[in-house]
Amino acid sequence: MSALAVEAVWKFYGDYPALRDIRFSVERGQCIALLGRNGAGKTTLIRILAGLSRPTKGFVRLFGRDAGERATRAQVGIIGHGIGIYDELSALENLKLFAGLYALPSPARVAAEWLERTGLDRVKDGLVREFSRGMRQRLAVARAFLHNPQLLLLDEPFTALDDRAIALLQGLLRDALHEGRTVLMSTHQLREAMELATHVALINRGRLAYTGERSPEMLADPGYLYRVHGEA
Repeated sequence: MSALAVEAVWKFYGDYPALRDIRFSVERGQCIALLGRNGAGKTTLIRILAGLSRPTKGFVRLFGRDAGERATRAQVGIIGHGIGIYDELSALENLKLFAGLYALPSPARVAAEWLERTGLDRVKDGLVREFSRGMRQRLAVARAFLHNPQLLLLDEPFTALDDRAIALLQGLLRDALHEGRTVLMSTHQLREAMELATHVALINRGRLAYTGERSPEMLADPGYLYRVHGEA
């Protein structure tokens, strides 16, 4: 059974097709880099995969189940644009809230552990609305990983992170893959993506222009895919 199966997915906004007949699958333990220019449809697709939006046509299955089912969503960790971060709560309160929602034992302990792992323990009582963009992204990383999800959906996860935080996130993702978990990430930072990816998907104006294994050429030259398969 695939970790993720996307079958004939279309998404319309009015008469505009943001996604056009997207079809691919991701096996357990794979890391797929979702590439494409701004406006190509990457964020729209990730929101559908996460169960935050419904496709106009087609369907998505995670571990054989509908992506919108509550039990399915509990197996997913998401880093997106402001998803799951509450400005009027402290960093500690944010993570305790999510640990409780996932019914984790000792939510306060889990929250404290992840604040330390992401370098936010010194500001654990600070309100998120006062955080820098990089600090908010670190908190989003902690929130996405704290319940040990089997599938990680990451939309521009390296944005606003400094070199140390990028290395931290890459290490967490490598650990997750080593444990057999599955990762799909959308990013413009091609070198970081190619270092982790086992597979690549390229979206061009809402259509899937390429999907397949990451090749040595892609690793050596991250822009290779764009040149061979056209601008996305």
